[in-house]
Amino acid sequence: MSAAPDVSVVVAVYNTMPYLTECLNSLIGQSIGRKRLEIVAVDDGSTDDSGRELDRFAALYPDTVKVIHQPNSGGPAAPSNRALDVASGRYVYFIGSDDYLGEEALERMVKCADANDSDVVVGKMVGTNGRYVHQALYKESVADVSLYDSALPFTLANTKLFRRDMVEKYHLRFPEHLPVGSDQPFTIEACVRARKISVVADYTCYYAVKRGDASNITYRADHLARLRATAEIMDFTAGLIEAGPDRDAVLRRHFTWELAKLVQDDFPSLDRDLQRQLCSGIGRLADVYFTDGLRDAMDVKRRVRIALAQALAIDELAEAISAEKEHGAPPFLAEDGRAYARYPGFRDPRIGLADRVYELVGESVPGRLAQGTALLASGWEQQGEALTYTASVRVPVLGDVGGSALRLVKGAMPKSADKAGARRLKEGHDLPPLVGTVQAEPAEDGGASVLHARVPLDLVTAKLGVRAYVELAGSTYEIPVRGAGLPMPLARLWGPEKDLYRASALVNPKERIVVHTAQLHPPKRTVIRRALGSLVRRLKSRSQRKK
Repeated sequence: MSAAPDVSVVVAVYNTMPYLTECLNSLIGQSIGRKRLEIVAVDDGSTDDSGRELDRFAALYPDTVKVIHQPNSGGPAAPSNRALDVASGRYVYFIGSDDYLGEEALERMVKCADANDSDVVVGKMVGTNGRYVHQALYKESVADVSLYDSALPFTLANTKLFRRDMVEKYHLRFPEHLPVGSDQPFTIEACVRARKISVVADYTCYYAVKRGDASNITYRADHLARLRATAEIMDFTAGLIEAGPDRDAVLRRHFTWELAKLVQDDFPSLDRDLQRQLCSGIGRLADVYFTDGLRDAMDVKRRVRIALAQALAIDELAEAISAEKEHGAPPFLAEDGRAYARYPGFRDPRIGLADRVYELVGESVPGRLAQGTALLASGWEQQGEALTYTASVRVPVLGDVGGSALRLVKGAMPKSADKAGARRLKEGHDLPPLVGTVQAEPAEDGGASVLHARVPLDLVTAKLGVRAYVELAGSTYEIPVRGAGLPMPLARLWGPEKDLYRASALVNPKERIVVHTAQLHPPKRTVIRRALGSLVRRLKSRSQRKK
């Protein structure tokens, strides 16, 4: 009698050609070897060539591939359960039939499970064709990770390695009536029951494919079906984990993802009755599970939307979504060392939401500040041999902006700030010296503040970035001022008549404003020194690229 395989791979299949072929080839080609592998594929009534493709692989690899055909059940849960009933491996692994594995995936995960006596192993997963996959869990390989103090709640797909003894001990199966998210109850209970959960992050094990027609089941379920499924998953989770921080850590995912996605850009255009049903359903879950700790752990945008839905403030919720889509995030109110996002409903007695709902709580918001920062005007003021750069910049902060300023700064912003367009400075970071004067006043529309700066220029050759420094809720943000599409002042000559300098305000390739100052007629030795310096920098850059 042959020994049981190390791992049984479960493949639930419904109309996934031509992706299915790549999926199966990735399994057959696993470095663990076919003698240690069992593939159990269940054709859930496919109407394309998926069933025939499964039979072809079963004929080619009869000792490895088992195929079961059944009438369509409407989702992946039933075929996955059918496969579990016949799986014989020490471990069981689930893969979507439109996805594929890295060649060493199963070998590495089984090795990790055996070495650490793990009941669950999570292999690094990435998205392809634009499919989003949360990456926070995969920063490093970990022998023992907790469901409650890691990013694991944001990685609840069943695409993991599970010890089959544990699966059978607790008779873990997929709820077949859920239209979406049927893998979450299985995964959550497995992680709650597991003695140890490990992460393999140093190798890409799983490639999640978004089909060209977006026909993955995740993208097909309607609003109410997703709400009902999420509610059942959250109630199921609450039955496994008692109230407290551990439960909050898991359910935070559902408020942040599943429920927040129900009040996104399409919400204002939905039928009023559907809007009411969604808000009522979200409100029921928030009444039970939206604790103060969970509320504070969420970002302010999603927190406000959940709270407005809970309050059945449908018009304010629709306005918050529409206004942010059209105009960007609302301004912040800086007040007594705290900051509040001025979404609709803020301090509205009819709605009665606490200020804490709108407060910035430990959240970094460089992107929101960059989005609302804009140049209003810039120019030069010349008095004799002196030249001053002037600028008026709108920043999305109201109230106490006394610590905010505009500065001309040498050196480039770090590349880490490129995506957000700004950065939050580390505590204790030394700010560039404040030169000149800065005055702040409310914008005419009352929706922001305007910083008016006058910065005298030195008679030196320099490239100076125009940056706003904004203090908000105990943090300082550095925001390069953008100038794409805006008129810049004409270049200006200034300084002693025999040693003139030229100043110009330009927009660099990153659309940021940079003030250049340079001698009009520099001494010959200065020109040579600059040319040599430029050559050295280029050579260093080439050397670094080769490395």
